[in-house]
Amino acid sequence: MNDSFAPGQDGTSAGAGDPAAGDGTRAVRAGLPEPVKYEPTLPGPVFAAHFHLPGDPTGGYAYGRDENPTWTLLERAVGELEAPGRDGVETLVFASGMAAISAVLFSQLRAGDAVVLPGDGYQVLPLVRAQLEAYGIEVRTAPTAGDAQLDVLDGARLLWIESPSNPGLDVCDIRRLADAAHARGALVAVDNTLATPLGQRPLELGADFAVASGTKQLTGHGDVLLGYVAGTDAGAMGAVRRWRKIVGAIPGPMEAWLAHRSIATLQLRVERQSATALAVAEALRGRSEVTGLRYPGLPDDPSHAVAARQMRRFGCVVSFTLPSRERADRFLDALRLVDDATSFGGVRSTAERRGRWGGDAVPEGFVRLSVGAEDPVDLVADVLRALDESAG
Repeated sequence: MNDSFAPGQDGTSAGAGDPAAGDGTRAVRAGLPEPVKYEPTLPGPVFAAHFHLPGDPTGGYAYGRDENPTWTLLERAVGELEAPGRDGVETLVFASGMAAISAVLFSQLRAGDAVVLPGDGYQVLPLVRAQLEAYGIEVRTAPTAGDAQLDVLDGARLLWIESPSNPGLDVCDIRRLADAAHARGALVAVDNTLATPLGQRPLELGADFAVASGTKQLTGHGDVLLGYVAGTDAGAMGAVRRWRKIVGAIPGPMEAWLAHRSIATLQLRVERQSATALAVAEALRGRSEVTGLRYPGLPDDPSHAVAARQMRRFGCVVSFTLPSRERADRFLDALRLVDDATSFGGVRSTAERRGRWGGDAVPEGFVRLSVGAEDPVDLVADVLRALDESAG
């Protein structure tokens, strides 16, 4: 075994964890081991179910469900993005975003506890709610907007925040909610999927956990399922780690390596996609058939004031409503540069009529558009042309 990969050792490349480094520098260098002559800059994936283990198992790698050198480098990289220059932050990677979400919820909550979830959050949360309630956990919900979760916080063990919310793009004041939750003895987890660590750092805003689906913009190519949890409390993260080990919600080494490779271009993608998303939102603002337009980067968006205080970039997703289900379907069919697909954050633009899944409280004509890395002029022209063609 190469000792430079051993868990807990500081093999980070110079500058990657420096809080003064730029986001591009940090993304490109994040998690890389110290250079070794004749070795690749980013070592390839380690495919191993077991490792040589003579004598007592006192450290290093032992079994593939517990640790893997490829995970270690990726976890180091994500930690450097979520909390640059901060000591005591642990990161764990998972097989998917839902595996990461489940690990936090089910490792921290017990029968008789109460948890506060966003009422307008990710579509699968109602399924999670049903399972939590089956285990005797009280589930309270409130909308993201207006910091409404404050109203149902008393006595809760855990507050779950999703900001910006998916798909409605509402934003709450994370620091305000975190301070209020801690004053009441509650832990705070923030789903940071839509923002990414380059758009928002929940741990710096007071959260105990930053959770995300790496399937989306973090990896950005639509070819990896991944999730992660980053946290500041050793005891709480120990419980998350134990949950991962028990249920085996681990990523494959190839997926972990692909994710680490993809992070190198995160800053380039986020900058391009955020700028283009704003251009698309500004173009949609002038269309009479478009209502309910949301993008936190628009100065007149209801969430902009709060988002501008806590976000550094506003994301790649724009949401809006067309007059009917039929009009939305025609619009999606007319697009040439945008794939009709679920998920978001990829280099190829995608859009969908979100109501087709039946789990979100949105109008039938509600469209979630994820902006990719196409030329902004081309993408805006395609969206406007599709709106024109779908009018009939």
